[in-house]
Amino acid sequence: MGSTLSHLDFARLRDIRASKPEAIAEAFAARKRREVLRGDGRLFIVAADHPARGALAVGSDSTAMANRYDLLERLAIAVSRPGVDGVLGTPDIIDDLAALGLLDDKIIVGSMNRGGLRGATFEMDDRYTGYDVASMVNAGIDFAKTLIRVNLEDPMTALTLEATTKAVSEAAAAGLPIMLEPFMSNWVDGRIVNDLTPDAVILSISIAAGLGTSSAYTWMKLPVVEDMERVMEATTMPTLLLGGDSGADPDETFAAWEDALSLPGVRGLTVGRTLLYPPDGDVAGAVDTAAGLVHPAGLAIAS
Repeated sequence: MGSTLSHLDFARLRDIRASKPEAIAEAFAARKRREVLRGDGRLFIVAADHPARGALAVGSDSTAMANRYDLLERLAIAVSRPGVDGVLGTPDIIDDLAALGLLDDKIIVGSMNRGGLRGATFEMDDRYTGYDVASMVNAGIDFAKTLIRVNLEDPMTALTLEATTKAVSEAAAAGLPIMLEPFMSNWVDGRIVNDLTPDAVILSISIAAGLGTSSAYTWMKLPVVEDMERVMEATTMPTLLLGGDSGADPDETFAAWEDALSLPGVRGLTVGRTLLYPPDGDVAGAVDTAAGLVHPAGLAIAS
């Protein structure tokens, strides 16, 4: 699939982390920033915040995202492609990318709550263990992201809702856009399963939209499900579509994204594993296909 990083790049990254940690803050301070929306007003964000929640699997490969060097190579390829507006990650990922000099003119989306570890008995207690609003504002991070899984039979949901309310309120006060990724979730055979029926997605939107003292800076991050037209009628908030795990037929996945991207209120895609770990291994090809869906009028507009 090719690579934009070398062994020397990784050696320099390790040296920065060991002996020059202040260089990471310096990289953020020197970074060339951009407006969140420009050109056609649409966004294509590559997501990589899965490992911090203990979610390393892609399809049938349970440790696909475990190799950090491989993941960084895939991210480097992705963010180098025309039409990719930015990247979503936890501080460890974003710090690596900043130290490698890969975030100029890109939107950085900071992932806030990764405490609900996959498979844990406390998974629904999805604590805010990543970025907070103050740290993002200080570092010049452009966007915030939260995960909100609502389980009506698990009391830990209330703690996540309370923490998310605080995050939304603080983001609005700071003028920081924040995307909420809501699901109705249930315990099934000892694991959390998200309900992807249209009615459940609509219910999750209604719950998430009301969080916080202001919704002025709130965006939605929603799965592509059946009856998406009715789903999108549930909110006036700008929405990015999420990609989920790979495994489905790529052509079917891209076709579903293309249909959903035509709906009012949909502003683009936030996709991770599906594009970073495509079945044929061609990261650049998968990213280019998705970029063409988000920015159909021409990639030059978004670049």
